[in-house]
Amino acid sequence: WIKAENLQGTGAFKLRGAYHKLHSLTQKEREKGVIAASAGNHAQGVAYSCMKMGIKGTIVMPKTAPLSKIEATRSYGVALRSLGKSPYMYYLDFDEYVIAGQGTIGLEILDKLSDVDTVIVPIGGGGLISGIAVAIKAMRPSCRIIGVQSEHAPSMKQSLEKKEIIKLQNVSTIADGIAVKTPGKLTYKLCSKYVDEVVTVSEEEIAAAILTLLEKMKMVAEGAGATSVAAAMFGKVDLKHHKCVAVLSGGNIDVNLLSKIIDLGLMKTGRKAVINMNVMDKPGNLSRMIELISRTGANIISVNHNRIQNAMLFNQCRVGVIIETNDNKHIEDVLAILKNNGYDPHLVEHV
Repeated sequence: WIKAENLQGTGAFKLRGAYHKLHSLTQKEREKGVIAASAGNHAQGVAYSCMKMGIKGTIVMPKTAPLSKIEATRSYGVALRSLGKSPYMYYLDFDEYVIAGQGTIGLEILDKLSDVDTVIVPIGGGGLISGIAVAIKAMRPSCRIIGVQSEHAPSMKQSLEKKEIIKLQNVSTIADGIAVKTPGKLTYKLCSKYVDEVVTVSEEEIAAAILTLLEKMKMVAEGAGATSVAAAMFGKVDLKHHKCVAVLSGGNIDVNLLSKIIDLGLMKTGRKAVINMNVMDKPGNLSRMIELISRTGANIISVNHNRIQNAMLFNQCRVGVIIETNDNKHIEDVLAILKNNGYDPHLVEHV
């Protein structure tokens, strides 16, 4: 099952925690206004809540935040600027009220699927999984709570393994919503107590999950939101004979990156392939190679014929082809027919 938090008004679960936190403020605190720092989804949650409650808000966002998230945050009427001296009240994403707000997802899961025994949740700083884990474990202790992080941003996983909070030097992932270098102190403590396991997924697996959600479920997921589905799709969690819910935490994907992510997903699932090979530079050799590929039923998207590449022999040229295929078996058939006819094809696994 999918818990579709991408269908929230702001496109992500962060609205829950932000609204709960702002609702807990005293009238005097509300009159001061609030300030929050976020790369996107938390910013939108705070901005939307400020608009609904009539609270003056300022949101600090990094320059690297997706433009779509910046503009969406601005649309709720808050000020966007860099952090400086301010009379505003500042609160972090991992505040206990914020965590409790995110935990309402756990209550809703139990309400709809009372015998659930596995819940898979994306992890950035840990606010979402902390809230869900506390809520579910209190009512159904036997339910497994599995966290998922990108291979390129495994701060919580490494912290739990080393039994201390660690800070990563660098994080770089298409799952920008969970590109967090270090967990929060409170979330680390809660995850240590309530989370059963944390697994990681690759960039290609995340992309494939985004593609599957688009094609099969007609749902738009951002990289962070799709990590839970990726973990289920690629066997990172034992799902056999289990009733499982994957929390799709958000859908605020940058459309400028979507085509690249789809291409990555197509390659991961065997629907597109890039093949390079050296070919004897003789008349008819290129057309013969194209005819062999076409014979398999693969669709050729583009052909790059390079006769002057460095280190190429004078009687050879480098050919690169991009093809559309049905699956990984189809790609193997293309490689086999080329090899059997004297070519030496090399499959490019990353672009």
